[in-house]
Amino acid sequence: MRAGPAPHTAALGRPPLRRPVHLFPGQGDFSVSALVASVHAVPGLRTAVREVFEQVDTVAGERGLPELGPRLLGPHPPSGRDLAHATTGTAQLALFGASVAIHRALSTAYGAPSAAVGVSFGEIAALTAAGVFAVEDGARAAHDLAVALTFCPGGLTALACSERAAHVLLEEAGATEAVVAVVNDERSVVVAGPVAALALVEKAAADRRTAAVRLRLPFSSHHPALGHAAEAFATAVRAYPCHDFRFPVHSAVAGRRYGPADDLAARLADCLVRPAAVPPVLNQVLAYRPGALFEAGTGSALASSARTVLTAALVPAPPVHAPLAEPGFPW
Repeated sequence: MRAGPAPHTAALGRPPLRRPVHLFPGQGDFSVSALVASVHAVPGLRTAVREVFEQVDTVAGERGLPELGPRLLGPHPPSGRDLAHATTGTAQLALFGASVAIHRALSTAYGAPSAAVGVSFGEIAALTAAGVFAVEDGARAAHDLAVALTFCPGGLTALACSERAAHVLLEEAGATEAVVAVVNDERSVVVAGPVAALALVEKAAADRRTAAVRLRLPFSSHHPALGHAAEAFATAVRAYPCHDFRFPVHSAVAGRRYGPADDLAARLADCLVRPAAVPPVLNQVLAYRPGALFEAGTGSALASSARTVLTAALVPAPPVHAPLAEPGFPW
């Protein structure tokens, strides 16, 4: 849930001998232009986008939203601004479909992943990629969450500091209604809360010369005051059948691997009220001895956090790649 840094361009070389791990990011790092450019350059990705969005657009029609697949693949694709100003849920369906399609294209090129990491909104796509939800039901859940978020006033601000430093900033700012929402790595967190509280935090950050960027998302999330929206979202998701996991999914909000005993509707709803911590689950997936970690999104922020976190681990870190943000990524 943050804006992406400059792309990492290390060469990947031959496909890894061990199965990769796929990383599914949240909503703060979605680049429509990167998706469109890659779709035109990578035939396998274009095929995956066409197939996934045929199913996503079935749900778009049900929910009164415009079709996305023909527009993303056509000569005049929408911009990020277009999606942001479209009917509620349009941008979320686009991000959900893009993540599932990127996962499929990566699986074709490098083999199915040994596991996945889901961060916030990315948990829906991760669970769909793992076969727990059908694509149509994952898309319905993505739209349900978009509707729930319309009842989550406030905003999100990215801070270039540690979690400990962020808590100090909140205290200094007197922003009692703001909370640390997402810990990306030791140098990046996101805080959530009412707009007025975030303004206080941003002023305190400026006084400390700590970079602070308000995310271009018109809602709050990962905040304990959003319980009513979380309950409504869980009720909606509970209507969709769950199937067996094709591979493990680790949740940055739950802080662990999901299992068959989990009430996944409730756990997804936790993303509205509980914080997400990325480093612990990144360290957990090292147990799969992955050949590489691939970001199943259009940006590179989650991949950047993975590099930061895994470089500090006590075992050799696998390479981490953000395919749509890396020129020349070998598909």
